[in-house]
Amino acid sequence: MYKEHDLFVPPPNESILWRYLDFTKFVSLLDKKSLFFSRADKLGDPFEGSYSKMNVQMRPLIYKDQIPDHALRQMSEFVKQSRRFTLVNCWHRSAYESAAMWRLYTKDHDGVAIKTNFQSLSGSLQGSKDVFIGSVSYIDYDLEFIREDNTMAPFLNKRKSFEHENEVRAIMHEIPSNEHGVDLSRDICDVGMYHEVDLRTLVHEVVVSPFSPEWFSELVQSVAARYELAAPVRISSLADTPVWG
Repeated sequence: MYKEHDLFVPPPNESILWRYLDFTKFVSLLDKKSLFFSRADKLGDPFEGSYSKMNVQMRPLIYKDQIPDHALRQMSEFVKQSRRFTLVNCWHRSAYESAAMWRLYTKDHDGVAIKTNFQSLSGSLQGSKDVFIGSVSYIDYDLEFIREDNTMAPFLNKRKSFEHENEVRAIMHEIPSNEHGVDLSRDICDVGMYHEVDLRTLVHEVVVSPFSPEWFSELVQSVAARYELAAPVRISSLADTPVWG
């Protein structure tokens, strides 16, 4: 379920969010009635969850002699390992569809986009696990400091090169443990974990890729009807015919 946290800065409730995905992931969403949260170390960005060069430079000033060097090294190693048990579900915030997002996050001609808003996303989350949601900050990893008082903080920052994503991300943080306490030697999952959602609350609209053939749009509508999805299905407005006069 959604839980507020002072580390996370959520967008306004009415902010429109998009999740671009291929057809198999769309069917998985309907079949499992769940969103997939990927392990952070499987997202493809080697900087995911890392600190900045400024953090390294500022530590002697911030901590002085309060924390020994070996403890700081242990903290850094813990954050690096936390990529394996920090689970992320990503959304693109925009009032309009994005041609770039269609190209980046859907394969060939079999893509769809789920349209919702922040209030519906946060309200759709079910189950007992805590899910935190916030906007990603795009920073200069040479010049800007990332908070070190919470191990989730690095996962709310990305390099400025990714600013076009305008990402809002949902995060689950599942630290592995055993009867003796924290156990970093094991994984909580292989590649990710599903979290149950109320599809009627979550999905406002299903938009079919502007690059897809007509038969694919019909297939998406058929599958949505089979799973009794109440939200309308339409073809992307980027496929509209231009007007010349």
